[in-house]
Amino acid sequence: MQDGKFIHDKTVAPKSSRVMPLFSLKGKTAIVSGATAGIGFAVTQSLAEAGANVAIWYNSRQEEAEESAREIENDYGVKCRAYQVDVTTYSAVEDAVNSILPEFNNRLDVFIANSGVVWDGGPMLDGPLDMYSNVVSTNVDGVYYCARAAGLHFRRQKLEGTTLDGRPLDNFTTGSFVATASMSAHIVNVPQLQAAYNASKAAVRHLCRSLAVEWVGFARANSVSPGYIRTSISEFCAEETKRVWKDKIPMGREGEPEELKGAYLYLATDASSYTTGTDIAVDGGYCAS
Repeated sequence: MQDGKFIHDKTVAPKSSRVMPLFSLKGKTAIVSGATAGIGFAVTQSLAEAGANVAIWYNSRQEEAEESAREIENDYGVKCRAYQVDVTTYSAVEDAVNSILPEFNNRLDVFIANSGVVWDGGPMLDGPLDMYSNVVSTNVDGVYYCARAAGLHFRRQKLEGTTLDGRPLDNFTTGSFVATASMSAHIVNVPQLQAAYNASKAAVRHLCRSLAVEWVGFARANSVSPGYIRTSISEFCAEETKRVWKDKIPMGREGEPEELKGAYLYLATDASSYTTGTDIAVDGGYCAS
């Protein structure tokens, strides 16, 4: 941007007369945080199926994470490794990215910031402050730190046209950063009360919109807003609460993690080359009703 105006023709469209090649990630490197199970694991499957080598990040449950990585390798024939990373500390995030890339062809093409924690402390005035701090540090700070560490590599790769070890960087258009927001970034959930969580996801959505403007030319930034998805993260809610959810969902049910694969894969690949600063809601129509 110069003098308040965007630079013309700073980006170019990928050259392809067919659509399916645009969804290919063959030979590219992706990092997915919070990828051991649930949404993160489903997203990792989709990236691997498209040909990407994937580094998956976890906070705990090392044995499960390593088993998930082995399953990805066996099922899709790509490289997949698991790494324990504390996304709430920038130095840990930066060090992890810098140490992982030499194991993955010294390049970074896609970063999916999926790590997040829920709020189950009830009303704001009665909830514990340390729970608030944990929600914000993971859901907001963690995404910001991942974006910064990834963005530095995206920018360098575009400017220099080389891998981290100085080789020509083939088949790189722009980097793709995708964060997991939530339909809670759009609406206020009921009957459960979760002001801290809602605010954190609204921040994630707007951060990606802001980065889309800052990063134009070397990376795209988007978010996905899942609705109620049937994973372990919602197990704390009683069945009575879930019945209330279904009453408010036009499709009448919770989604499955696999139903998010298409949205993330679209945003991760050149199929979305003209898509940045957007949020895709995958919520069974909740926000539309």
